[in-house]
Amino acid sequence: MRYDVNCSILFTELPLLERPAAAKAAGFDAVEFWWPFAEAVPPASEVDAFLDALGDAGVQLVGLNFFAGDMPGGDRGLVSWPSRSAEFRDNVELVTGIGAATGCRSFNALYGNRIAYIDREVQEETAVANLAFAAAAIDRIGGTVLVEAVSGPHPYPLRTAADVVSVLDRVRAERGSGNLAFLADLYHLTVNGDDVAKVLEEHAERIGHVQIADAPGRHEPGTGDIGLDGHLSRLDQAGYQGWVGLEYVPSGPSALSFDWLPRDLRREH
Repeated sequence: MRYDVNCSILFTELPLLERPAAAKAAGFDAVEFWWPFAEAVPPASEVDAFLDALGDAGVQLVGLNFFAGDMPGGDRGLVSWPSRSAEFRDNVELVTGIGAATGCRSFNALYGNRIAYIDREVQEETAVANLAFAAAAIDRIGGTVLVEAVSGPHPYPLRTAADVVSVLDRVRAERGSGNLAFLADLYHLTVNGDDVAKVLEEHAERIGHVQIADAPGRHEPGTGDIGLDGHLSRLDQAGYQGWVGLEYVPSGPSALSFDWLPRDLRREH
C-alpha cells in the first residue's frame, strides 16, 4: 500500500503552507488536500505559493478536491448546485492547471447537499452535466474525477457506495465519461452503515482512491473498531494499486499520530 497525508485535516496546528514539509519530516513522500483556498479561483500568487510549498518540501501531490463552497459553514460541494455551476466550472479549469503543474491525477468532486427548494431531478441533471464537464477537462491531463459518499448531519445525498456508483453509471451512460471513479472513504462508509467488506468485494475495480480513519471518533487507525487492516488487505488482494489517504483527526499532535504505521512504510515503494 502507498500512503499519503491529507494536509487539510492533519498538521492543522501549522499554517497550511508549512504542512507539506511537516508531512515530509514525518516520513511521507505524498500528500493530498481539500481545496486549499477560500475561493474557487484565488489570486495567482496564492496558487504559486501553494505550488512552491509542495516543491520546496519535496512531496508529491496525489489528491486534490475541487472547490466545495464554505465547508466550515456546512457546504459539501457545488456539483449539484445549479446556481453555482459557473463557479464550479471556473474552478475545474484551475484544478486542471494545478494537476498539470504537479502531476496530480486524482480529483475529488464533492456532490453537494440536497437543496430543499430545488427539484431533485434538476439537481441530479446538474450534477451529471458538471461531472461530465470536469471529467472532460481532467481527461486532458490523463486524470480521474472521484466521487465519494459522505457522513455527517448535512443533507448530502450520497451516503453509500451504491449511491455513488449509481451516479458514476449515469454520467457514463448519458455523457460517455469514462474517467470517473469511486473514492472509497472507509470511515464515511462505515459510519453510514455500509458493509465495507462487501463494498470492497463488489466495487474494487471502480475504486480510484481510498481514504481512512477509524471509528468512532475519526482518529488514527487503532483508536476505533473498523478493522482497517482487514479492509486494506482485501483491497491489496483485489489488486488495488492506488493511494491510501490518511484523512483523520489526530487524537494528539499530528506528528505523533503515525506510530501505527512503521516509518519504512510511509514512503512510496
